[in-house]
Amino acid sequence: MATRRHFLKFTVAAGLAPAVVSAQGKARVVVIGGGFGGATAARTLKALQPTLDVTLVEPNPIYTSCPFSNAVLANLREIDQQQFRYDGLKGAGVTVAQTSATAVDAEAKTVALADGNRLSYDRLVMSPGIDFNWGAIAGYDEAAAQKMPHAWKAGAQTVLLRRQLQAMEDGGLVVMSAPANPFRCPPGPYERASLIAYWLKIWKPKSKLLLLDAKDAFSKQRLFQNGWAELYPGMIEWVPLSQGGKVTSVDPATLTLTTEFGSHKAAVANVIPPQKAGAIAAQAGVADRTGWCPVEPVAFESTLRPNIHVLGDAAIMGGMPKSAFAANAQAKVCAAALVRLLAGEKPQEPILINTCYSLLAADYGISIAGVYRPDKGQLADVPGAGGVSPLVAVGGLRGQEALYASSWFHTIVAETFG
Repeated sequence: MATRRHFLKFTVAAGLAPAVVSAQGKARVVVIGGGFGGATAARTLKALQPTLDVTLVEPNPIYTSCPFSNAVLANLREIDQQQFRYDGLKGAGVTVAQTSATAVDAEAKTVALADGNRLSYDRLVMSPGIDFNWGAIAGYDEAAAQKMPHAWKAGAQTVLLRRQLQAMEDGGLVVMSAPANPFRCPPGPYERASLIAYWLKIWKPKSKLLLLDAKDAFSKQRLFQNGWAELYPGMIEWVPLSQGGKVTSVDPATLTLTTEFGSHKAAVANVIPPQKAGAIAAQAGVADRTGWCPVEPVAFESTLRPNIHVLGDAAIMGGMPKSAFAANAQAKVCAAALVRLLAGEKPQEPILINTCYSLLAADYGISIAGVYRPDKGQLADVPGAGGVSPLVAVGGLRGQEALYASSWFHTIVAETFG
């Protein structure tokens, strides 16, 4: 279990050692959203400054993790292995309000809750995750998702897609669609295609997977495609935007996906729709016309509303991608910055790291890493500081990276949820 000493060590190492809030009294921080961003922010705030009044607003008593949920589709994990409670946060002194935030009044500095209560705050942290742009693909709405699951919010949709794959006859065609940027977890659709192919190779070897993409390039592309050629020759076909990959409409009744170039009938259809920040972000006035939330790169304070900070998938972070690793890192930096701001001090500029692991098989992993620092109002890549797995792997490197991925997941879960 993470300790206050651990968090202090992290912030000191990052040049973000917090000031002691002696004159501030019992300042109030409300955190909306209990994922890797929000839960980490709440826990870190209490670790850095135990006198703070920190309330986490999260309607679900159990958090279901998106990272590693693709492994559930491949029968490598069960859904309950993705689920975590908030007992660790409560034990750390965080008040957990198990309800939804329905409205934010930025002028009055209050958050209205679905249970009728209202919380006041000195600073508000929002980590609301994503919502979908229903209707961006003609015919695809919440009802259609029951026939053509997105599984991009882990939980019931993940289980539904797994059951559909298991029920499919050998020789059936799995059709996936991937959205244009930006969206949650840029390598995620390609890891999913890999792990579905992994499962098909074992249980439905006559089946194939068609991946329709609204982009002409994707994260770790050469690594993925090399892995597909090595592990799943002839099983995965990727269709980029320029060759008719963008899905424009779907028919849930016939499981048909239509592009500008033609139609594809699936035995199982996985539609990952375009996305935006969670709905509460727009209500709070921190989302712009893109649907995402612009922030400054030091304390992640909204550029549209003062005293509101936005983390994780919902925020526009310049060069930093939308990932659980990124949300966790941003949350720690934001918490340290808030302690300084509440003390009337200026936060120090951070340096942040993101690493994203992807599994192509149970024992085959690849990764990409980046280092980011504030530059011209955004988080920018530090040149030469990041990198990807080598194209040619020797000495069991792919297996080692699969183990690193598992170790990272267990570490972030323990640190966040205890």
